[in-house]
Amino acid sequence: MKRLLVLAFLSITAATTAQDKYVKGMEKAFQLWRQQQPLEASNLFERIAMAEQDNWIPHYYVAHVNTISSFGERDFEKLSKQLEKAKEFLDLAKAISPDNPELMVLEALINTAWIAYDGATYGMTLSGKNFQLYEQAMAMAPQNPRVVLSKAEWDMGSARYFGKDIAPYCQDIERSLELFANFSNDTPFYPSWGKDRAEQVLEQCKS
Repeated sequence: MKRLLVLAFLSITAATTAQDKYVKGMEKAFQLWRQQQPLEASNLFERIAMAEQDNWIPHYYVAHVNTISSFGERDFEKLSKQLEKAKEFLDLAKAISPDNPELMVLEALINTAWIAYDGATYGMTLSGKNFQLYEQAMAMAPQNPRVVLSKAEWDMGSARYFGKDIAPYCQDIERSLELFANFSNDTPFYPSWGKDRAEQVLEQCKS
């Protein structure tokens, strides 16, 4: 009995130590990102992901950092490397957490980064995929503010391209801000971005 108690204590201690290491590693990666060091942040998220192979969250952030860093990048070789890594880790995250609306939004953002780089080359093939991803994400998580915001931004871009009114989508941006005020998830480091972006887009709607 005593041996079982010792083994249980050691197991709990090991699990706590691993969790502390995970938390500290993730916090350090976010700090690097805030300090405008996306490559270093991505590398640290990647090391954490390799140690946390049943956890989609660090995989998500490898993909997210590389995707966000790709917007505005004009060097095709660098862009390709970043977005290929983003897609690689997105696929790993999807294998861990299938049918996850946060991952659907991220996949659509990867596609959007390609379209932003060269709409003539990538727009025809990836626009339809984004439409499907956002429709699927909205059907699954209509109260998720990142889903509502990202779909509204995508719809606004399409409306501008075809010379249509963006006002209906501005209302969706307003709704996303209401959702941000009430959305919460207890999973450590669960995605929480988007509120600042929604506020910026709403200001553009008013101008």
